[in-house]
Parts: sequence; structure tokens; C-alpha cells
Amino acid sequence: MTGLFDGVLDRGPVGPLTDDTAWLRSLLDAEAALAQALAEVGLITVEQAGAIATACAAEHYDPVALGAAAAGGGNPVIPLVKELTARVGEDDPEAARHVHRGATSQDIMDTAAMLVVRRAGRALHTDLTLLSADLADLAHRHRTTPMPGRTLLQQALPTTFGAVAAGWAQGLTGAARRLDEVLTHHLAAQFGGAVGTLASLDPHGPDVVAAYAARLGLPEPLLPWHTERGRVAEIASALGRVCGSAGNVAQDVVLLAQTEVGEVTEEGGAGVGGSSTMPHKRNPVAAVSVLANARQAPGLVATLLSAQIQEHQRAAGSWHAEWLPLTDLLRRAGSAVSWLRTGVERLRVHPERMRANLELTGGLALSERLTTDLIPELGRMEAHRRVTEACRVSVTEDRDLVDTVTAHLEGLRTSEQVRALLDPAAYLGAAPVFTDRVTGRTGPDGTGRPGRTDSEEGNP
Repeated sequence: MTGLFDGVLDRGPVGPLTDDTAWLRSLLDAEAALAQALAEVGLITVEQAGAIATACAAEHYDPVALGAAAAGGGNPVIPLVKELTARVGEDDPEAARHVHRGATSQDIMDTAAMLVVRRAGRALHTDLTLLSADLADLAHRHRTTPMPGRTLLQQALPTTFGAVAAGWAQGLTGAARRLDEVLTHHLAAQFGGAVGTLASLDPHGPDVVAAYAARLGLPEPLLPWHTERGRVAEIASALGRVCGSAGNVAQDVVLLAQTEVGEVTEEGGAGVGGSSTMPHKRNPVAAVSVLANARQAPGLVATLLSAQIQEHQRAAGSWHAEWLPLTDLLRRAGSAVSWLRTGVERLRVHPERMRANLELTGGLALSERLTTDLIPELGRMEAHRRVTEACRVSVTEDRDLVDTVTAHLEGLRTSEQVRALLDPAAYLGAAPVFTDRVTGRTGPDGTGRPGRTDSEEGNP
């Protein structure tokens, strides 16, 4: 079933990998792997393990009913094990005695969480990789498209839309790289029994853990991590970074798409981006939806980080507090990235509007270039004084900046030279070169150092 808000808040491939059925499947995968590990070590027969694994089919169980029954013991594993044991017992009573052997509920829940994170995280990583490539293509197409650079929401110096898009791409590439590191190195199976000693399986406990982890394709931990929640914190931080990077792009798009700015628009076709009351509206729906998802991430991350503080060998509430925030954070990250891919597909760039906005200041935004050009002859202080005074007179007396500067320079530059210095397209600095570094392509002049990585830039 889909919910009222799912069209906006549960988009893309991650949602189905984190729903109740996905969690149930992961819980049952953990139980089946445990039975098979017990057989591998020789504690039960292969036939008994097979009987348990056969009963671990998600279609046999109702997640809603299990959720309701979880109130009795504080987690859904307890009623699931009861039903699983009963189902196994119908065909093999002896095998039923070994269901969940040696485990505690948290072992199965934590392991299931790692499976959910791995499956959903890999789908998210694929989406992130494709998105980064799309943004790199966008950056390359606009490597020399001049636009206003803005600081504190005010026009500053010119930049290029290519450099802006390259910054977007680099942020998402870094988030994807970190997510991959977490999925590869920070997940692990969980199996420790009541207090993390596996005393009920002694002396076979460590061997069962190794077999169990191998069956699941998860790393084997050095020891149980029931109350050491660093793994969950790493996952939360990586997903939070994904949401932040996606939201950063969306925030820029929303601002650039404002009527008064108009440098980009989202064009999704008929019926997309309309208003319930204003027929003329064409809202950047994809970017807005990215923000709706991404802005929920900080609270979810904070909850998961605060849940790290846990008591003794098994926590009273903090572990339970992780389940929904972790699920929601995966969904919000997946939905934000999916929406952003859609937004990039819909994005239309308007270079002519960028150029028009650059002209709004009448050249004032290029005053730095004038000053820099004059330093060899006048020195920095005198150059800055003359240009500042010329800008003041131009603004207060509503005079043409070129004429005013030329007059204040007293023959040092002709009006044609001043006009050339105030051309924003000629003051882009290294923006194209930096764009090429991200896109992995060089421009017509062969500049750029393509393909640099985070580690080459000194980032962790």
C-alpha cells in the first residue's frame, strides 16, 4: 500500500527495500542463516537446518500482526520466533527445538538492520553514482557559461554555471564515496546471545558467529556490539551527508528558479509544477521535494547518534529507538536522491538570463578586476581608493560606471579598456579549470587536471 505522503516522501528504489516486508525478509534471512550456521558447525543436522530455512519465507507471516504482537515482549522478533517455531514444528518437531538457538532478539534485529541497510544502501549508491554523472555532464556543457556568483545572497564576482554544477557533482560524489565505505567496512553481523558471551553455545560460539556472518555475506565482528553502536552512527552520518549534499543542490535550484532570478527552470511537462490557485505557476517541484526529504535528515541523524549511549550489555530503550529513525533516514536519503535525479533531467539553464543578471550592477561587481589591473601602477591602496570613489559617484549620481571610472583614472585607462575590464565573461578565473577537474574532461585549451579524487585534495 502507498500512503498519502509517499508520492513526495517515498520515491525511488529505496522505499520498497525498507518497508515492512523488507524488514520481515531480513529477520527471516537472519534466522535461516543461524540454522545453517548451526548445521555447519555440527550442532544440528543439515536436514533440521533445511526445515528451518524452508519455513523462513516471508509470505507465511503477517508483519502487521507481528507488529501488534511485539507489544508483549518489546520487539517483533519474539512473536516471529514463536510463529516460526510453530511452522517448523508442523513438519519437523525435532528441528523446531533448534529455531533461534543461542540467539537473543537483538541479534536477529541488529543483523536484519544491517541487511536492510546493505540492500537499500546499495540501491541508493547506484542512484547517487548516476546522479553525479548527470551533474558532471551538466557542468561540462556549461564550463564557460558566465553567471553571477553570489555571497550572502548578494551578487559578488562572476563565476560559471559549470563551476556551480561541478561543485554539486563533487559534493554528491564525496557522499557516494563515504556511503560505499560505510557499506563495505562498517556493517557486521550481530550474534552474542543474552549478554554477548554465547555461553549457551560454548565452546562453539565463535565458530557459529563466523559461519553465520559468512552465510549472510556480512563481515564477522571481533565481538558482539549490542551496546557499542558506532556502526549505526557511521551509517547515520553517511546518510546525513547524502541528504545534505542533495539538499544543497536543491536549495540552489530553488533560488535560481525564482521569478526575479530566472536563471534555471524545471520543465516537467503538462501538469507538473502547477498551483492549486494560480494557473501561471511552474514550481520547481523536484527541488522542493528534495528539500522536503533532506531537511528531515538532521533530526533523524541526531536521534541515532543520541541512541549510542546505552546501558551495560543490553540497552533499555536506546536500541529500540533506532529502528524507525534508521528506516526513515534511508527512505529520506533515497527519496531525496531520486527526486534530484528527476530535477536534473527537468532542469533548463538560461544563459541569457544569467548574462542579464550580471548586467544589473552596471559593472560594479567587476570593481575588483579594475583594482587588480591598476595595482602595478598605483599600488593597492591608491587603486582601491580611486575605484571605490568612482563606484560611489556612479551609484549616488546615477552615472555610467565606464565614464565615471575613466574620469577618475585621469588617462590611465581609456573607456574601451575600462569597458573590457568590466566584461564578466573575461573574469572567470580558474572556474573552467576547476570544472574540468571534476568532470574528468579538459576544455578546448587543454587546461584542467581531470579526475582528481578527494584524497588528492587532502580530504578524508
